Amino acid sequence: MPFVSQIKRQTDYNLYSSTTPIVIDNGASNFRIGWAGENDPRVIFRNIVQRPRHKTTGETVSIVGDHDTTLLKYFDCSRSGPRSAFDSNVVYQFEIMEYILDFGFDRLGANGSEIDHPVLITECILNPVQSRSKMAELLFETYGVPSVAFGVDAAFSYKYNQQHGICDKDGLAICPGFTTTHVIPFIDGEPVYKGCSRTNIGGYHVTDYLKQLLSLKYPHHMARLTWEKVEDLKMEHCYIATDYASEARLFQKGTKEAEEKTRCWQLPWVPPPVEEPPSEEEIARKAAIKERQGQRLREMAEAKRSTRINELENQLHGLEFLLQQLEQVEESEIPYFLKDTGYVSRQEIETALAKATQSLRKVKGEPKGEQVEVEEKTDEKYPLVNIPDNMLTQDQLREKRRQMFLKTTSDGRQRAKQKRVEEDLERERKNQLDEQKRLENPELYLGEMRTKYKELCEKVEQRKRLKPNGNHSNGNGMSGGVGRGERLNAAQRERMRLLTTAAFDRGKGEDNFGAKDEDWQLYKLMSKDNDDDDEGPDEDETELARVSSRLQEIDPTFVPKPEPGPSQSAADMPRSRPLTKEDFQILLGVERFRCPEILFHPNLVGIDQAGLDETAGVSMRRLSSKDQVLEERLTNSILMTGGSCLYPGLSERLEAGIRMIRPCGSPIKVVRALDPVLDAWRGASLYAAAVQFPQQTFSRMDYFEKGEDWLRGYQFQYTL
Repeated sequence: MPFVSQIKRQTDYNLYSSTTPIVIDNGASNFRIGWAGENDPRVIFRNIVQRPRHKTTGETVSIVGDHDTTLLKYFDCSRSGPRSAFDSNVVYQFEIMEYILDFGFDRLGANGSEIDHPVLITECILNPVQSRSKMAELLFETYGVPSVAFGVDAAFSYKYNQQHGICDKDGLAICPGFTTTHVIPFIDGEPVYKGCSRTNIGGYHVTDYLKQLLSLKYPHHMARLTWEKVEDLKMEHCYIATDYASEARLFQKGTKEAEEKTRCWQLPWVPPPVEEPPSEEEIARKAAIKERQGQRLREMAEAKRSTRINELENQLHGLEFLLQQLEQVEESEIPYFLKDTGYVSRQEIETALAKATQSLRKVKGEPKGEQVEVEEKTDEKYPLVNIPDNMLTQDQLREKRRQMFLKTTSDGRQRAKQKRVEEDLERERKNQLDEQKRLENPELYLGEMRTKYKELCEKVEQRKRLKPNGNHSNGNGMSGGVGRGERLNAAQRERMRLLTTAAFDRGKGEDNFGAKDEDWQLYKLMSKDNDDDDEGPDEDETELARVSSRLQEIDPTFVPKPEPGPSQSAADMPRSRPLTKEDFQILLGVERFRCPEILFHPNLVGIDQAGLDETAGVSMRRLSSKDQVLEERLTNSILMTGGSCLYPGLSERLEAGIRMIRPCGSPIKVVRALDPVLDAWRGASLYAAAVQFPQQTFSRMDYFEKGEDWLRGYQFQYTL
């Protein structure tokens, strides 16, 4: 299809004779090119160039005009953004302008090395001679065009609308363009350049201002607020307020009229799937599956339990048989008899028998009854503990110290085990009491549990806030500089004192710690089992965990309070919510008239320039004639042309502004062009098709003979 389109363009190009001019409207926003005498241009595209690199090959390509977003994913555009050949409204980057012209001539169908058609190209009012000469040099020496003519786009639009009876011979042409706004007075159908005026404000600034406001208002949707999309939003929704202050107060009060004027842009949004409650059949099916799984697990557990019982019974029979054989063996032959059995003494066999018996009772689920003595009696296991030191040798003393250490450790484990058992019993008793209270009055019980949970949370948080600071403050709510001693509790400080005392007392002379029985009492005093205020969870935290677990069981709506991190409190933690349709909406309210208001008050965006109405007054004052009748004729035919005059309400606002600077009763008439965007090209096409057009061109021969300085006095005549 692209090849067929290229052949069609070349065929159309060959249909025109070499005397048919090519008309180019070289605007700062869009580039339009076509044939003279036609009503519409053949090619229109944005006047920008982008040169990204291909991600795979690294080759640099040139993309002119509107680019296809689906193709740009293959290119790296991070180092090359869109570039324009214009500085304000003057062409100064002719390297980029060459890419633009290449693309325009190619789309028009020209495939030769030279363009053998005259060219009429538009330029800004009072274009600098250097820019005009560089453009002529580019067209003559690069493309070989036979002749060139330069004209002002706003003048072509005014003359085109004058022929259609929209405006008179005497009047003002106000052209708010892409980057600048021009006001040109016309007298007897010809522009008076000495009365022209310009202000550096245009559609680019309106779009940029709207993009900034929307980016600040919706920072999470900045990726969707591209320049092209904001441009579309501007042209579709923005308008000029008749009275800016009253319109702003209307939106400030949030009246119904303001809501009606607010526009909404809905971004793509897919609602999350709604989870429907399961049906009764689904619940029954899941319950049946769960029951089958439970039955299978119970069968597996029962099979495992039976296997374990058989193993323990076989182990018991083997140990009993081994003890019976030991009774028939003499005491001196016992080590040789037990050499291959894996046991060392009769005591070890009896201990293993007691443990196996206890494990068998536990697996069978029999009541424990009295606790079985698994280990031997203290006198048999630690025979040297109760013997005085003066009755023992040096080796026996060392063995006695080892036995005392083992006995202390064993006693500590037994106490910890007994403490855990007591805690389990106490917890079970509390659960039974809570369940009894809940059954008596469920609502009252639930309220009490919630109150208790809240009180415990406050106590635990208060304790945690004081704990890192050692219960001290430096006056500003921050942690103070406290030493380690201030951070220790009472039990830890006592333990530290005992260690320091023992090290000081035993640090001189021979190290004989443990020689006396009272020395071993130090371990009992330093034991963590006697530390009631240790670093582990205290009673409040344990009770809080129990109450939280209980509330989760009886109240499905209960959500436990998350523990705060080290750098934030629980109240500061963010709470997320599911995204809704409203989160993907961009509302245009006050931005609709606030952004185009900069055409009348550029100081809103920091540009110290005059607005449209003031610029029109400046242009009329620049005329040397003080004829009141002439000024009335000028204000009686004010034509607005250019892409930035499409806002609704611009004519009324401009008329009201000019009326403020004119005498009372002056005739003021503001009209808009037939097509503010294309009338400049259509007017140029009409002039290029006229018979006298070749007389106003600047030929290539003149260029080589007279040079670039001849262009300084060149002026296009707009009279047909």
